[in-house]
Amino acid sequence: MTHQPLVIVADRHIWEAESAFADLPGYRVDLRIMEQGEISAAAVADADILLVRSSTKVDGDLLRGSRVRFVATATVGDDHIDLDYLSRHRIAFASAAGSSTGSVVEYLTTVLLVLHCDHGVALPDSTLGVIGVGRIGGRVAERAAALGMRVLRNDPPLWQRDPDGAWHPLETLLREADLLTIHTPLLRDGAHPTYHLLDAAALRRFRGWVVINAARGAVVDNRALLAWLDGDSRRLAVLDCWEGEPRIDRDLLAHPGVVVATPHIAGHSLDGKAANTQFVYDALCRFLQVQGEWHMNRILTDPAPQPWPVQAGSPWRQVAAMARARYPIDDDVSACRALLALPDERFAAAFTHYRRHYPVRRSWARSPFLLEPYDAELAELATRAGLAIARG
Repeated sequence: MTHQPLVIVADRHIWEAESAFADLPGYRVDLRIMEQGEISAAAVADADILLVRSSTKVDGDLLRGSRVRFVATATVGDDHIDLDYLSRHRIAFASAAGSSTGSVVEYLTTVLLVLHCDHGVALPDSTLGVIGVGRIGGRVAERAAALGMRVLRNDPPLWQRDPDGAWHPLETLLREADLLTIHTPLLRDGAHPTYHLLDAAALRRFRGWVVINAARGAVVDNRALLAWLDGDSRRLAVLDCWEGEPRIDRDLLAHPGVVVATPHIAGHSLDGKAANTQFVYDALCRFLQVQGEWHMNRILTDPAPQPWPVQAGSPWRQVAAMARARYPIDDDVSACRALLALPDERFAAAFTHYRRHYPVRRSWARSPFLLEPYDAELAELATRAGLAIARG
């Protein structure tokens, strides 16, 4: 059987890239695994397939004159991809949009529980405004409602498609929400641009006191956010995404009002990374019209249920402790704050290094707790928070 040659250039930090892409049915694959900084016009000139992450800008400067015919990003966002250029040159494109949804929802759930237990935000008495109600925002809205929050949803494109849905204009969220969480793409133009959607003027109109951004850094004007935090010591921010990454605003990172500061890792669970690769692999197989043979579950193994000693006291605090056991968010915050000790010339590299060498974090659904003894009230609240509870 004759195998067609296929040159694939792939970012080294795509999870299990070598095992997934080194062998494709019907092709003689020349797989070139590279660091992001090595992916250049010269490096992709004779490539057929280009697989990247968000740190690689894919545009005419990179692709012009190459023979690349398929580009995929193993990330949720695609603002680093010049989609118009790909369309004009008939280069197929795929993204891993949706693959790390569960990881981001787990991040946001942990954040909400931290705010509830550590910062006086009583979730059942609070209103959450969700800006962007797609794959992630929709799941976050469901999770918040399950935890007893009133939820206001804002998504103008979805509102246009479903005018009878339970939507609210941004002004309503600014007026009535206690917390705002953003889950939009970064769009600088078009009918519904999101660049600096929360700017100084919007923040002045916001009557609440918590801003959460785990979407794209520039959806929030970071200098305006810093001024907003300075305006009232009761105001809080949770930031996983920052303008100018990896050269972020150090004053904002150091601000005491930024009670959760993480280096763009909300979607970085091991299962999320694996799903990213699976999405890209499946898309590539569809493009090549071959039957895929690689699957992430042949590599991942599920942890055994973790015994959890039930204690007297607030079930909310116990559920928050369980969430932190599954996702030790305080470690990420400490690592991010530690970057402040570095000089400017080393900061950006350290920010990137942490993201690329992120500690293993598993999906909640695949990592159940075994309550000892079983407590129905705790199990019910934990389940509403998205934690898996096994019965002995």
